Amino acid sequence: MGLNPAYVSMTFGAGGSTRAGTVDAVALLQKLGFDVAPHLSCIGTAPAQLKEMLDNYRDQGIRRIVALRGDLPSGMGGDAGELRYASDLVAFIRENYGEQFHIEVAAYPEMHPQATGFGDDLGHFVNKVNAGAHGAITQYFFNPDSYFSFVERAQAQGVTIPITPGIMPITNSSQLLRFSTMCGAEVPRWIRLRLADFGDDRASIRAFGIDVVARLCQDLLDGGAPGIHMYTLNGADASMAILPNLTWR
Repeated sequence: MGLNPAYVSMTFGAGGSTRAGTVDAVALLQKLGFDVAPHLSCIGTAPAQLKEMLDNYRDQGIRRIVALRGDLPSGMGGDAGELRYASDLVAFIRENYGEQFHIEVAAYPEMHPQATGFGDDLGHFVNKVNAGAHGAITQYFFNPDSYFSFVERAQAQGVTIPITPGIMPITNSSQLLRFSTMCGAEVPRWIRLRLADFGDDRASIRAFGIDVVARLCQDLLDGGAPGIHMYTLNGADASMAILPNLTWR
């Protein structure tokens, strides 16, 4: 099955060598004909460095950015820098580049792990939207009601930008549980129990994961989600197996 994604996102390296690798990877994907949306995180990064990267992306013809707060690089202590929040980064891009970039931001249907509550978390999201974001991509989840509830609460606050659900294919149970603990994503008990039953049977885990995630994606699309953002983790096989099972409207 051939794919024609609206864009391909590229994660952001926080250190010098990995940051250079991000820029190189973005250039390669663009040469291959993809509309690329590089991630850009602001915490611990000087405004001058951010502007240098944005200038470079603009000059390459990049017109889409995923603006994130990011995590403070190890060894930097408590120095978060001048731009501490993703809303600061969105405002910085708008101030310096106007409408030259389409800006996507993050959303957390099940709440950011560092938020003090759902109201606090939604407030941070609304701040990013009010700063000038064009769209949002959510953290992954496995309960569609959490997505629809978040969208409803955001719209009640006046948010009108599209909120695209982020989807994590299930291919490796230990990796999934580790990632979910780190980012605060809830893996339902029934999924955890089924994965435990499969043990090291990778083929069964993959087949189960494809079925579960395909059903999730279809429920989201049927409920009005504007699209699907797949977190491939540099491996698109599972996503390629899921997409043919979907009915796009």
